[in-house]
Amino acid sequence: MNKDNCKNCDDEQEPKNVQADSETEDDHDIIEGTAEEENEGFRKYLPAIVSFILLIAGIIADHQVTKYHRLDFFQSYVRLAYYLIPYLLIGWPVLKKAYRSIPRHDYFNEFMLMSIATLGAFYIKEYPEGVAVMLFYQIGELFQDAAVQRAKRSIKALLDIRPDEVSVLRNGKAEKINPAEVAIGETIQIKSGEKIALDGELLSEKASFNTAALTGESKPDNKYKGEAVLAGMINLNTVSEVKVTALFKDSKLSKILQLVQDATARKAKTQLFISRFARVYTPIMVFLALAITVIPYFFVEQYHFNEWLYRALVFLVISCPCALVVSIPLGYFGGIGLASRNGILFKGSNYLDVMTDINTVVMDKTGTLTKGVFKVQQIEPSGIDKDTFLKYTAALEAHSTHPIAKAVVDHTAIKELPNAENVEEIAGHGLKGSIDGKEILVGNLKLLSKFNIAYDEKIKSITDTIVVTALDGKYAGYLTIADEIKEDALETIKALHGLGIKTVMLSGDKQAVVDEVAKKLGIDTAYGDLLPEGKVEKVQGLKNEGRKLAFVGDGVNDAPVVALADAGIAMGGLGSDATIETADIVIQNDQPYKIFSSIKIGKLTKRIVWQNISLAFGVKVVVLILGAGGLATLWEAVFADVGVALLAILNAVRIQKIKL
Repeated sequence: MNKDNCKNCDDEQEPKNVQADSETEDDHDIIEGTAEEENEGFRKYLPAIVSFILLIAGIIADHQVTKYHRLDFFQSYVRLAYYLIPYLLIGWPVLKKAYRSIPRHDYFNEFMLMSIATLGAFYIKEYPEGVAVMLFYQIGELFQDAAVQRAKRSIKALLDIRPDEVSVLRNGKAEKINPAEVAIGETIQIKSGEKIALDGELLSEKASFNTAALTGESKPDNKYKGEAVLAGMINLNTVSEVKVTALFKDSKLSKILQLVQDATARKAKTQLFISRFARVYTPIMVFLALAITVIPYFFVEQYHFNEWLYRALVFLVISCPCALVVSIPLGYFGGIGLASRNGILFKGSNYLDVMTDINTVVMDKTGTLTKGVFKVQQIEPSGIDKDTFLKYTAALEAHSTHPIAKAVVDHTAIKELPNAENVEEIAGHGLKGSIDGKEILVGNLKLLSKFNIAYDEKIKSITDTIVVTALDGKYAGYLTIADEIKEDALETIKALHGLGIKTVMLSGDKQAVVDEVAKKLGIDTAYGDLLPEGKVEKVQGLKNEGRKLAFVGDGVNDAPVVALADAGIAMGGLGSDATIETADIVIQNDQPYKIFSSIKIGKLTKRIVWQNISLAFGVKVVVLILGAGGLATLWEAVFADVGVALLAILNAVRIQKIKL
């Protein structure tokens, strides 16, 4: 496995950052949230509202005392007691978390910074500023939580579209029950406009479904009897019946929802860097604040402890790294949400970063750039009649799941094919078996060469895909299969070239067919006649050149290449559990243009994340210098800190609204 730059990130434990423990981590956790947290509503904002009102009233009272010499009672201990009310009302959770971090020897976290700064302000009798620092810090936290909850809800609403009840046919009657109670093999009924609750097989002759929630495509998808339908599809016309093939918890939609939720746990390098940076940055800021308080004593003639302590408190407030700690993972979470809404599933935010570095895209031909919907074009038997040739060829191909094999079987009009025995698949070549005691070989020209079977050399020049058959060691003829290039394949290649990305196509098909497709699409390099190990060899060669590459294929047959690539992308992942599990990125439909979109989303996410980093550091450095020089007050410090955090959050959230 050669994915040091991405997959190993999954195994890296995120070091403890400015949060002290699991309880404190909940304040910035964007992966899971309880319904209770989401529905707290007004109660969550009440302490901040009351504290703000009390703070304004206190400032007015102070103004009356100092300017008009009224409210003389509002001084000394009365004033302290009054300001302690809004301070404890809004600050108690922060003080409690700071206190709980002490036994764990985690003295340098944002809660400790805020506690020291505000208690210090109370010590030098700057009560309003102490309350304001804590109040606006908590307001910033509320905005952060709201942004996080909004991001979580947008993804859950996008994917968790499974209905709460389903009509199941039992004893000839339709019963409304919870989908989790339906067993495999039971029949469910879906009315027009209803969502399918479970994966299954269509029993009705024909039905039309809206698959937008799964694939991002709004056009209707027609399904016929016997075809697979998936949870989340919406029935568009008549009442349809579906035979359940998977339990509620095992549906493709459930797995996709879990995949997206798990994706946020896989940290990008930038996130891991910021977490490590915060562990070093925070204690440095604390010691610098201490130095600002103490060192001037030895150099300043008229040293006033409270004055330099105030400067140190300003320094502490502005140094709080919460804007970085929250906005960066929120940016990546937004990127994952944007991708999901466009039918692209990233298995971790680390792959968003990986896609920004890709300079080579290697693609499989069949099913990626071509539709994989093959049709038999020409049949040329040799030494046997056409019906016998088709009968033997189709009987063996019926044991394969390859699209070409399916095309051969579908073309054959024979309803009952002879029974093929001892069928074995020879990787990259074809099938071997026996029928009525005769040895049958069906596959490509490499298969005949492997068994030293002579054939007409002229067929090598045919540009269509060829399936050859041999009977008892003798060449028995061939048939040609044609595939169709996908509508957006040419646009995809042009878009990738526009980014300066090299395109490579690998295929097990013969070189003449591969060259024809590559010529039509303008692909830089194309290799045909490749066995699975040949594909690995070509990809390894590109890796040895120092190229960062993504491989796009079915994610199952090309598993070794997927493992070798920096990013493995699977096309049409809804149809395969194995695809969802093995690929790093799953494109839910069959549009190759999503390859370009995934790179674009990665670059967009990275740009927003670095905008936030630059903004936060730039403002903090300026205000830190002003604070240390006595040119900034606690009011300016807290507004700068909260303001930067809010701007960074808004910048991170906007990614979810961007249209590709």
